[in-house]
Amino acid sequence: MYTLVRRFIKTGIVFLFAGLTVGAWVLVRRELFGIIPHPRLVSAHTHAIQLGFVMFLILGVALWLFPRAAKEDTRYTPERIEASYWILTIATAGRFLADIARARLDFEPLAWIVVLAGLGQVAGLGLYFWTMWTRIRPVGSHIREAKGEKF
Repeated sequence: MYTLVRRFIKTGIVFLFAGLTVGAWVLVRRELFGIIPHPRLVSAHTHAIQLGFVMFLILGVALWLFPRAAKEDTRYTPERIEASYWILTIATAGRFLADIARARLDFEPLAWIVVLAGLGQVAGLGLYFWTMWTRIRPVGSHIREAKGEKF
């Protein structure tokens, strides 16, 4: 497992614990003190777990398991995947922190941070999958399928 794969997976684990921390905080406040969670805290918790953990884990494992890029492939480059990693990490962290802050503060620029971070998440995922598209290909299985083998 190489460095960028480990970075995706370990970053996902950090987002998992960030999301679990907010989730535990919201749970204790709701169940023990009757304080209904602010929708922005729910959003922060959800984004940290679903995009921050689940997607980062999927992206890291896909990067590790998919066939290597073909020698003539000009679309896939490790630099593009690393750029998508940084875009996603910054955008997801920004969205997470801005949602938490918006639950407490009525500060209009935070709305722009949430929107820009959300768009950053879309851009980061778009760049990742555009770059990986050519690595989603058969490597031997198409020959076995042509011979009638079922998977």
